[in-house]
Amino acid sequence: MSTTIESVLHETRVFPPSAAFASQANVPSMKAYRALCVEAEQDFQNFWAKQARAHILWHKPFTQILNEQSAPFYQWFADGVLNVSYNCLDRHLAAQPDKAAIIFEADDGQVIRSTYRDLHRRVCQFANALKAQNIGKGDRVVIYMPMRIEAVVAMQACARLGVIHSVVFGGFSAKSLHERIVDAGAVAVITADEQVRGGKHNPLKAVVDEALGMGGTGTVKRVVVYQRTGAQISFDPARDVWWHEITQGVGTECEPEWVSAEHPLFTLYTSGSTGKPKGVQHSSAGYLLGAQLSMQWIFDYKPTDIFWCTADVGWITGHSYVAYGPLAMGATQVIFEGIPTYPNAGRFWEIIQKHKVTTFYTAPTAIRSLIKLGADLPAQYDLSSLRLLGSVGEPINPEAWMWFYEKIGQSRCPIVDTWWQTETGCHMLAPMPGAVALKPGSCTFPLPGIFAAVVDETGHEVEQGKGGILVIKKPFPSQIRTLWGDPERFKKTYFPQDIANGQYYLAGDSAYRDHDGYFWIMGRIDDVLNVSGHRLGTMEIESALVAHPLVAEAAVVGKPHEIKGESVVAFVVLKGAYPQGDEAIRITQTLRDWVAKEIGPIAKPDEIRFGENLPKTRSGKIMRRLLRALAKGEAITQDISTLENPAILEQLKQPQR
Repeated sequence: MSTTIESVLHETRVFPPSAAFASQANVPSMKAYRALCVEAEQDFQNFWAKQARAHILWHKPFTQILNEQSAPFYQWFADGVLNVSYNCLDRHLAAQPDKAAIIFEADDGQVIRSTYRDLHRRVCQFANALKAQNIGKGDRVVIYMPMRIEAVVAMQACARLGVIHSVVFGGFSAKSLHERIVDAGAVAVITADEQVRGGKHNPLKAVVDEALGMGGTGTVKRVVVYQRTGAQISFDPARDVWWHEITQGVGTECEPEWVSAEHPLFTLYTSGSTGKPKGVQHSSAGYLLGAQLSMQWIFDYKPTDIFWCTADVGWITGHSYVAYGPLAMGATQVIFEGIPTYPNAGRFWEIIQKHKVTTFYTAPTAIRSLIKLGADLPAQYDLSSLRLLGSVGEPINPEAWMWFYEKIGQSRCPIVDTWWQTETGCHMLAPMPGAVALKPGSCTFPLPGIFAAVVDETGHEVEQGKGGILVIKKPFPSQIRTLWGDPERFKKTYFPQDIANGQYYLAGDSAYRDHDGYFWIMGRIDDVLNVSGHRLGTMEIESALVAHPLVAEAAVVGKPHEIKGESVVAFVVLKGAYPQGDEAIRITQTLRDWVAKEIGPIAKPDEIRFGENLPKTRSGKIMRRLLRALAKGEAITQDISTLENPAILEQLKQPQR
């Protein structure tokens, strides 16, 4: 069997940083980037120790750097003592108490500004209220909240007390919430009566009640309810308390709980396609350091920036680049409650114009959707405040990259295409925008101190231009510490023995390096297609499809084929109307020929199915496991409660040949 994956994407456009951008950048040249990399290569432990001393405010400085004895359960700075909330809030009170920490825009357009002094006061008050409910260090609390300032207050209050939070995205079902509450052994749930998104009111407290009624949740003693809409909800006075009532008259100073560097800051559950969700456990110091350094290096943070990451705090992106990274840097950031298409498709661009956003970080899925909804819309808004764009969540196909660069960044804003994971805590591969020439679709190079490689199934590095398995060869401070309550699954999943004797962190993604050394992500290892003995990454076929002028979005999966092993099934959303009959047949043939020309006949889709959209979670992530089931003609048995648009599944069942 072939142990490399074939790369079929050929991208030749290159965009060097402008002299104006490079001159003010935190890392202003390739020479400066390489100097950091060399420093890390020569002594990577002391490299990280130097960064940790420079960026973190320690209550008690560390003397130990890396403990490798318990590999792969690595520990960093273990005898150091700190508090993450103190590092995000208290550190700014003397220098900039009246600087806006958060500019919050509600679904209906209402704007609330919170300064660092105000945010510190609210976090301390809520932390004191939690203490009064007998919630303290080491306890686990599940947060199931709307995307509002209060969600960040809840997370920061937990961090202040040494309470381990586990945020569950507000779109998850009662069953999903129940699984996470039980696995974490949560003593409390923090929620709201409802959330408001796109003009719709969605129940949260009712979902919590349903989850707690499923059994096995006896550890939960309190449910704290934030009153968002005033909707009628069921209320158990023996268990439920109102946020506004328990904070009434409570003190606004709260001494931080000083914890060890390795004290768990949070767990965040990632759902696999099979088996129970995995509770990714992150440390306090190492995680915080990664969030800070990536803000400085990749987002080129400046004190004058207005930073906007569109992710919900229910995902890792919302942890690192909403709740922790920007606050640790003392940044002003935008938090948005709603969706990009309400009350119209220009909402994102209107927010950038209104709040003079300088750094805009969003997902390729959102970008592609916005292209379809109105490619001419951005020109109607003043986007001149932007200086840096970012992409997160999945590989961005080159055509979407170009649209983002030209229409939103007006061909002057670098795009930081970031590859990282829930498990890594912060960016691993991403361009330093003042140093690295950009290639559309490539996440470029590792951050200094990150030793990434592309290997075959035995752990040997493959030659440049060949695809393989992406690994990280040395430990790094922000990495996952374990899976909550399941250390064996952690070892098997991330440090499998058959690759370099369990010494490498296995990302689960396929990638290749081009002849300039740039990294290109080709998709998940389990999304690699084996077509007639050729192993093809799905992302490359998707990129070819989206490069066609008719196509807004595409997702590719494989299904078993008795001759070829696997056949290619493409799910396509057109920029125009949903095609039917002869028109669908004609467009299908056009797109198959196009892929054959762009990549080669081997990658030509055997089936193309059209839809008005793709099945996505409410955060915009394409649910590929559902597409795989549809391609195979299987009944959908998985939980689809997080689906934004369940009706789309029926549309995508039928192929157009």
